[in-house]
Amino acid sequence: MSKPARTGRDAAAEISAIIIDRLEKGVPPWTRPWRTSGSGGRPLRHCGTPYTGINNLLLWALGDMHGYRSRYWMTYRQASELGAQVRRGEQGALSVYYSSFKKTETDAASGEAVERSIRFLRHYIVFNADQIDGLPGYYYPPEVPAAPLTPSLRQAAIDSFFAAIPADVRHGGNGAFYSPTFDYIQMPKRSSFISMDHYASVRVHETGHWTGHGDRLARTFGKRFGDKAYAFEELVAEITAGLVCAELGLSNELHDSHASYVGHWLGILKADKTAIIHAASKAEQAFAYLTAFGEAGQAGSAPPPELAAAA
Repeated sequence: MSKPARTGRDAAAEISAIIIDRLEKGVPPWTRPWRTSGSGGRPLRHCGTPYTGINNLLLWALGDMHGYRSRYWMTYRQASELGAQVRRGEQGALSVYYSSFKKTETDAASGEAVERSIRFLRHYIVFNADQIDGLPGYYYPPEVPAAPLTPSLRQAAIDSFFAAIPADVRHGGNGAFYSPTFDYIQMPKRSSFISMDHYASVRVHETGHWTGHGDRLARTFGKRFGDKAYAFEELVAEITAGLVCAELGLSNELHDSHASYVGHWLGILKADKTAIIHAASKAEQAFAYLTAFGEAGQAGSAPPPELAAAA
C-alpha cells in the first residue's frame, strides 16, 4: 500500500461535509450507487476487492458528484504500476482506514501502569479509473450498459438471501417495523407493495434492524422517534440496506417512511463529524453478519452470533 497522505487534512470533517451535502440535496449516497450505467455495485480497489465502511459512502457520493462510470479506484502509484497515468489536473479522493498505537498510562484506581490501544483515522488519496489514461480495458465500463439481470434471476438471489436468515418475519397489517422487545420483523403482505423489488428493499431495511438485537450485534435502540439513538439506528439500518441492495442489484430508494429521518440524520452529522464514519462501520458489520448466513448455509452450518462483531 502507498504511504498515507501526510497533510493536516481533517478527514472526518471532509467526509462528513460531503455526506451532509448529498443529504441536503436529497440524494443520500447509499440509495443510488447503481444509477450510472456500468457503475453498479460497491466501489472496488484496483485489485477488485470491495471497499468497506465509510469508503463505500464516500466513493459512491464522489462518483455521483463527478459522473464517474467506473467502480475502480486506486492510488497514483498503483496506476503507474499498471502502466497508466492520472490525467494532469485531476483531483484525488480520500480513502480512510483506522490505525492504532499503544500508550501506557497509570490506572487511577490501582496506581498500576496499564497499556491502552488508541485508534485514529488515517487517509490516503485515490483516483477513479475514469481519471486515469492507459488502464487495461476491464477497468472501464463498456459504452453499452450490460443487460440488466432478468427479474427471475434477481428474484432467485433475493429469495436465497432471505431464506438463509433465521429471522422471525410476520406478514399482515399496514406497517413495516422490527420489534426489538419481541425480536420479530413485521411486514405488510407482499401483494401490498408496488413490486417485489420494493418489498425486498423494505424488508432488507428491517432486517438491518434485526441484526442489532442484544443476542447478535447488540446495538443501542432508541426509545422514541426523533431521539439521537433512534435516528442513529435508522441511519445504520438504511446504510445496511444500501449495501445489501447493491449486492443484490436492487434499487434502494429512500421510502417515505425513511425520508422523514433525513432531518434527524443531518442534525447528528452536523453535531459530530465522526458520526457517519461510526454509522458506516456498524452497517458494514451488519452487512457482513447477514451475508455470512448465506455463506455458512453453503458450507452447511450457521454463522456464530459474534461473527461480524470484529469486522
